[in-house]
Amino acid sequence: MDARLQLLTQWVRGELGFAAADIEPASADASFRRYFRLHHAGETRIVMDAPPEREDLGPFLRVAHILNEVGVNAPKVLAQDLRQGFLLLTDLGSEQYLTTLAAARAAGIDQRIQSLYGDALGSLLRMQREARKAAAALPAYDGALLVREMDLLPEWFLQRHLQLTVDADTRSLLDRTWEVLVANAAAQPASFVHRDYHSRNLMVGAAGAPGILDFQDAVRGPITYDLVSLLKDCYIAWPVPQVRAWALDYRQRLIGAGIPGGRDEAQFLEWFDLMGLQRHIKVLGIFARLWYRDGKAGYLKDLPLVLRYTQDAARAYPQVAPFAEFLEREVGPRFAAAQARALASA
Repeated sequence: MDARLQLLTQWVRGELGFAAADIEPASADASFRRYFRLHHAGETRIVMDAPPEREDLGPFLRVAHILNEVGVNAPKVLAQDLRQGFLLLTDLGSEQYLTTLAAARAAGIDQRIQSLYGDALGSLLRMQREARKAAAALPAYDGALLVREMDLLPEWFLQRHLQLTVDADTRSLLDRTWEVLVANAAAQPASFVHRDYHSRNLMVGAAGAPGILDFQDAVRGPITYDLVSLLKDCYIAWPVPQVRAWALDYRQRLIGAGIPGGRDEAQFLEWFDLMGLQRHIKVLGIFARLWYRDGKAGYLKDLPLVLRYTQDAARAYPQVAPFAEFLEREVGPRFAAAQARALASA
């Protein structure tokens, strides 16, 4: 039993009074947070372990309050010890959307897939509609933040993973691409952005509405960001016509809620695709960093899908065509060997 788990156990059994509780691992994420499931008197709760020198619980508490106020299915905070970095939360279950979606696809149960995405899109609309005013108090997803995220690509994916030198010409190409993607984000209506709204952070709920997790990095930003996180998920992919049908259906929901959806479908899809390009550029860098800096190899297997999304979006729009050519010329030929090197040492 590690030292923090001992402290957590003392807090749960001593200070909170769950003397007979069983505590078992529930999950961990890409940060330093861990989650444990507490069993007591036939009920379960979740205990978050967030080392205070590594994780600030303030954003989690603020966003949890916003989400509970607007009525989506987010954890409720039952007890807290901010000095030690512990929270006691309601338990939203253990069945991830990812697991259920993959099983439904394997079984050919399209109705289940449509139902799950319908529920997830409904909760997203509720957040974007009802939390627009509250989002004004959140950090802005501005150009500086978007660029910092995309700059993870040259450092961790191009140089560390592919062993590709980023020379002055490459840096200039990246800067020009970043400018296009920042402008695309700035052109969109701004609202609440969860920032990681995908199948590993959504739990299957008995009442239909998904349980929503991992929202502490929420910001005020582009209306399509969470939509593309959900529909161009880094962990499960769907046919392009289906993704576009879901995206355009959501545009109609936005318009019905009084939120602008672009001048037409083509503009909305451009917002959506280029926003996805920004996100997947960032994720290529993050997933590589999780291996080279943090020793977390599990995300390496997801890099091929993320790279495919990146290449497909870049090919589709002339304003990022030079970046698409760079991916084709420099990244594609190096990728398989980079994956083999990393996986061999994982």
